[in-house]
Amino acid sequence: MSRIDAILVFPGHASQELGWPCLQGKRLPGGDVKNVPERLCVTQISNGSDEIHQHSGWWFPGVILAAIALLSVGFLIYDLRPGPGGGGRTGDIALVQLSLGELKLTVPANYLDSRSARNGGAQGAMTLSALLPGMRGYSAAEAGLFQGNAPDSPVVHLQFKAGESDLDAAARLQRIYGPYLADTRGKDGGFGLTQYAFRPDSGYGRSDLFAGVENGRTLLFLCERADAQLASPNCLVTGHILAPNVSFSWRFKRAYLARWQELASGVDGMLTRFTVR
Repeated sequence: MSRIDAILVFPGHASQELGWPCLQGKRLPGGDVKNVPERLCVTQISNGSDEIHQHSGWWFPGVILAAIALLSVGFLIYDLRPGPGGGGRTGDIALVQLSLGELKLTVPANYLDSRSARNGGAQGAMTLSALLPGMRGYSAAEAGLFQGNAPDSPVVHLQFKAGESDLDAAARLQRIYGPYLADTRGKDGGFGLTQYAFRPDSGYGRSDLFAGVENGRTLLFLCERADAQLASPNCLVTGHILAPNVSFSWRFKRAYLARWQELASGVDGMLTRFTVR
């Protein structure tokens, strides 16, 4: 570190010895004035000499960028904060107007999982959740049931996604699942369902497929098998065609598979109540 006698020279002012944060010029003992680099800063005055350190010119922009980053994280945390009921849900029953492509819905807020869906308007994807029996919406008194993931959790999730063409059950069975089935004829799966087994080497080898006919319409149930790694298996249901370019499915715990007709009727009832004709 060099120590020099520095005298600032300001136009219209007498030269004087100053301890100033940043020096633009200095007078050396020989009387010559030389330019000091822009970012040489005085940190200490001792015995008429100034101790000068060179600092990076990026410190101020760096502080600004760090502040912006912290604010961005703060806004993200605020936006994702739990709602009044926890888990992003609310007990508010006010009606919310939503749309996914050509599908128009009016849904009580306590059925909508996310805050963005409760804001209403056009949605790319969204999930509704309801509680068995009766397909009732969220309430603070039953918050624990909505947040749980037990094998017998009574929550049913309805999932919508815009911009995707859906398939009816016959086309899905033939085109999506058919190539991976061990036997396309199926067998009696109980509960009024036909069960299909997948080949063990297929991507569906740890699941079972069931088909059931309800009100003249076929539904497919892709159900996970319980094992040491999966104690709480789900069933994913497809076969509802709601609107062009909108895919729809619903999900429930496999423990309720025997009640599939009750569940299908409840889902149909929700869709009838919430769909704007």
